[in-house]
Amino acid sequence: MLRKSRAVLAATACILSLTVFTDAANAAQRFFLFNNNTSSLSDGRPRSEVRLKSGKVRLAPQFKRQVVAYNSKQSAGTIIVNTGEKYLYLVLGDGQAMRYGIGTARSGFEWSGTHRLSSKREWPGWTPPAEMKRRQPGLPNYMPGGINNPLGARALYIGSTLYRIHGTNEPWTIGQNVSSGCIRMVNADVEDLYERVKIGAKVIVL
Repeated sequence: MLRKSRAVLAATACILSLTVFTDAANAAQRFFLFNNNTSSLSDGRPRSEVRLKSGKVRLAPQFKRQVVAYNSKQSAGTIIVNTGEKYLYLVLGDGQAMRYGIGTARSGFEWSGTHRLSSKREWPGWTPPAEMKRRQPGLPNYMPGGINNPLGARALYIGSTLYRIHGTNEPWTIGQNVSSGCIRMVNADVEDLYERVKIGAKVIVL
C-alpha cells in the first residue's frame, strides 16, 4: 500500500512538473516576437516609456510624431535618419520636418549612407536572408504579411540594400538599438510616412 502511494505521488509530481514546463514554454512562445532581421525573446515589459494600454501604443513625448524646426539643405521629401538621436526626419521645407521616433541597429549592425527608396509595400511578407537563417536556423522560410509579421503594416525598401524602414509588432522597442540594420517605427507612423513619400525619394542614414 505504501509502495502504491509513493508511486501515485511520484506520478502526480511528474504531471505537475510537466504542466509547469508546458505553461512556461507556452508563455515563452506568447512573448516570442521576431526582430526585423533576427529573432528575439521579449520579456513583454514596455521600455523607453512606451505603454501599451487598451490596445493603444503610448510613446514617450519625444518619440511621438510631430512637426519640428529643422534646417536642412536637402529638398522637401528627403528622409534623414539620425540613428544616434533615434529620430527619422521627413524634410518638409521652409525650415521644418516631420519627426518620428525610431528603433535602430544594435551593436555590430550599424550602417550609414545615402540611397533612394526603391519600392513600398503594404503589409509586406518577410523572407529571412540566407545569412540570417544561418544564424537562426529556426526562422521560417517565409512569413506572410499581417499583424504578426515583424515588418508591420508598411515597408519602405532602401535602394538595393537588405534594409527597410518598416513597422513593428514590438512598439516598445522604439528609441532602442534593437534591429539588424533596419529602421523600425510604430505602425501608425510608418503608415503616415508611407503616404507622404514617393519611390525615388532620397534616404540619408547618419
